[in-house]
Amino acid sequence: MAIPTLACAEKAYLEITLKIDPQDRAAAGAVYTKYKQAFLTQIPGAQSKELLIRDDDVQVLHGFANRKQAEDYLGSELFKKDVVTSLKPLLKADPEVRIYASN
Repeated sequence: MAIPTLACAEKAYLEITLKIDPQDRAAAGAVYTKYKQAFLTQIPGAQSKELLIRDDDVQVLHGFANRKQAEDYLGSELFKKDVVTSLKPLLKADPEVRIYASN
């Protein structure tokens, strides 16, 4: 019996942490909601998008089929022109961006 390898089961997560004042979090949530469906349907490899609200910040966790697709999203028009432009007035610091790969 062959044991399956995980080499072809790569998956990646893009985590963006945003410093946003509590009173502005509803506006940030509206940006998330506005672009979630476009992300899932237009971005190659996009699999999921979750909004995580914590006491200190807001995180958006994006799931992708692989690391390259997560990296490519950061250069996409949807991200640069739409999402970043909409969130910029709400940010209290530069976002923290991390990409995690799993296999």
